[in-house]
Amino acid sequence: MTPLENEIDAVKKELINMWILVQSQLNKAKDAMVQFDKDLAREVLIKEKRVNSFELKIDRDIENVFALYCPVAVDLRFLLAALKINTNLERIGDIAAGIAKYVVDASVNFDSRALESTSIIRMYDEAVNILIDTRTAFEKEDTVLARSIFKRDDVLDAINDNAPSAIAEVIKADISNVTEALFMLSIIRKLERVGDQSKNIAEEIIFYVEAKILKHAERNTKGE
Repeated sequence: MTPLENEIDAVKKELINMWILVQSQLNKAKDAMVQFDKDLAREVLIKEKRVNSFELKIDRDIENVFALYCPVAVDLRFLLAALKINTNLERIGDIAAGIAKYVVDASVNFDSRALESTSIIRMYDEAVNILIDTRTAFEKEDTVLARSIFKRDDVLDAINDNAPSAIAEVIKADISNVTEALFMLSIIRKLERVGDQSKNIAEEIIFYVEAKILKHAERNTKGE
């Protein structure tokens, strides 16, 4: 391998490690929510600093590769994509920390029936699975799998769209659950953004593998 290939490989490995860390944060935030485990939620908040440090290190390493090797073609596309993917992953890490903070701030456990009726658990599982599949697509340079993310995000969007009415029913069932119900609505909103960030990542994978820019493509098609 050439020195540039070694550097690109190192960046890819760092990004995968960042992915694994963010996925772990998302899973722990879910467990903290379901089990009402405030200690686990605090662990997620503490580890958020590690996610932020990881993002800064990867950014610096990519900038160094640009400065030292002036990459072109697929190497240039990979590094540009890696910068954006790194940012998307950090934002998902922020979302996990935000969910954990709701658990820390909540005064009572989230009602299991409410979690079921609002489809939060289903939404959470799908969001995590989408994140896992974007990592697989990245590792294997699988643009078919990357493209499947766009359709699967529709599930998250549908649950998000139905959230206001679902949360209203939770409040009607027990008015004392208003605070927790609003926390659940906020969690649904955050999980919808996990889907958006994952779609962004999928677009970047397609960009560097196929040299195709998909951003705004759907919007332009609708405007024709």
